[in-house]
Amino acid sequence: MNTRIKKLLPVFGNLTLAEITTEKVSDYREDRLRTVKPATVYQELSLMRRMFNVARREWKWIRDNPVADLSFSIGDKNARDRWLTLEEEQALLANATNPAWLRPLLIVALHTGMRRGEILNLKWKDVNLLRRLITIEKSKNGEKRSIPMSQTLYSTLKGMSKVVDITNKVFPIAVRSLRAAFDNALVKSDIKDFHFHDCRHSFATRLIQNGVDLYRVKELLGHKTINMTMRYAHHYPESLRSSVEVLDNCYNFTTLKAKEI
Repeated sequence: MNTRIKKLLPVFGNLTLAEITTEKVSDYREDRLRTVKPATVYQELSLMRRMFNVARREWKWIRDNPVADLSFSIGDKNARDRWLTLEEEQALLANATNPAWLRPLLIVALHTGMRRGEILNLKWKDVNLLRRLITIEKSKNGEKRSIPMSQTLYSTLKGMSKVVDITNKVFPIAVRSLRAAFDNALVKSDIKDFHFHDCRHSFATRLIQNGVDLYRVKELLGHKTINMTMRYAHHYPESLRSSVEVLDNCYNFTTLKAKEI
């Protein structure tokens, strides 16, 4: 059996084609990059991409290729390093008005860091407005986790009309519908090179840049190890300024100026 197939089967072999999402492939890529060279991961994902292309183009089993949307490159373990600036986030939400469910869905993504699959599978019974908690019964790592609501998220969910259907889902929509609406909002907002999974990056990055420690971000994201969370620890110069300003407190500037004289 092909070596690359042997690596892919334990992770994806028991899933249906519809269950293999870009997010799951992205997580696979990050896990593999911690133990093997980027070129090896590139070969594995290239094979997977070709297999999905056959299933899509020749057999018509699927509409989309989950690997095609994934950004990866040889020699760069941090090839995907994208999150929304505050200005971009404001523009995206302002243009996420059609369909009506898109803006609330994006607020859930940006204020919880939930994966796309977790959001689309979220049910109203898992939304506790009284305690202001969202419970994810089954996350990617198989464990249950709870995420507190921000005031913005609480107000958004409280103001939504509950759709009464057999699924009781908060967002009873298909992946392809979300992708089309999301892509349209990106075009209207003139936002380039941004994927839905990057909302998760934006959530974690925003927290870390504002002083939330990695352990808490790890728990919110549902990661098993801190190493998985560290890839979201992006900083910009202003967010680091407070770290060096503590040095000012270590000196007596009156004394220093007296010595200079």
